[in-house]
Amino acid sequence: MPDEKINQPKAQPPIRPTKKQRELLTYISAFIAEHGYSPSYREIMNGLSYNSVATVALHVNSLIKRGQLNKRDRSARSLEVVNDITKTNLLSNEVAPGQEKWLIEKVEHLFKEAEQSSVPNSIELDNLMVLIGALKVLGLDGAAQSYLPRLKLLRAKLIPNNKS
Repeated sequence: MPDEKINQPKAQPPIRPTKKQRELLTYISAFIAEHGYSPSYREIMNGLSYNSVATVALHVNSLIKRGQLNKRDRSARSLEVVNDITKTNLLSNEVAPGQEKWLIEKVEHLFKEAEQSSVPNSIELDNLMVLIGALKVLGLDGAAQSYLPRLKLLRAKLIPNNKS
């Protein structure tokens, strides 16, 4: 009986969201990308300047019925955008906001480790220089520039040790 279909609704062509619904989908997608979890109804209300949580619930339920949002039953912060309109395949050197934060935290961690060691080794400094170059390539010039003085200080710590 594998040929039997059990109450499966026919696939319907996706219905385009209204302007308000598209704003809501975009907000939820951006929030998830930045924070790693979905927003609460109150955060959506404040973020989109709605007057009540009931308005948010109305739009969310409408999007769930249309199949554009999923929500786990009785679970807080469980909204998921089905076809995320903000997700795109990166075809360039762009970095998503959540990835940018993670990357900078990792570079910062490596700098702190190097700065805490009494004598940084040349491989560590080379790796830090490569990371600064990578930040530039990824379009994070401000972050790259902020690390250059620290790299210079680390090099100054290393150079006197090489002269002996």
